[in-house]
Amino acid sequence: MAIDYNNDICVVLDVQHRTPGNLRAFVQASLRSTRTGKSSDVRFSSTEKVETVALRTRRMEFSYKEGADFVFTDPETYETVTLTPELVGNAKDFLVENGEATVTFVEEKVVSVELPASVILTVTDAPEGVRGDSANNVQKSVLMETGITLQVPLFIKTGEKLKVDTRTGKYMERA
Repeated sequence: MAIDYNNDICVVLDVQHRTPGNLRAFVQASLRSTRTGKSSDVRFSSTEKVETVALRTRRMEFSYKEGADFVFTDPETYETVTLTPELVGNAKDFLVENGEATVTFVEEKVVSVELPASVILTVTDAPEGVRGDSANNVQKSVLMETGITLQVPLFIKTGEKLKVDTRTGKYMERA
């Protein structure tokens, strides 16, 4: 959700309704300004009115990286959008060419990028596993095509495709 707060469009990151003891109830919200990109915690009284702003989401594909920026393309209109690394956030670790993402716009300005719950990545470097300690769930570190390092079971080899959870950044299974 997005709201108009102090003549600035802000994306609501988190909301909590609180009633401390015998005091009046209030709403604690974490807001991120679309103009400055800064986050802040704001307290609203429970009777205060806020004006909501319409959000628009579009399914887009990651095309390529241009310097530090990321370029996304709408598969239907072929319109491109260039996003900064700050806006992409942790999603950059899971972006592969033609990978899908949901991009959220507020008044034609991008405010967030969301990935599917899991993506399929290729292992680029997997050292040989050390045999012997098979009593426990032994794992090793492997390098993925996007540059992140994952903990995976010993049987994973270079070139294999793995399903990775984008929320936790952990190995799920072979793809």
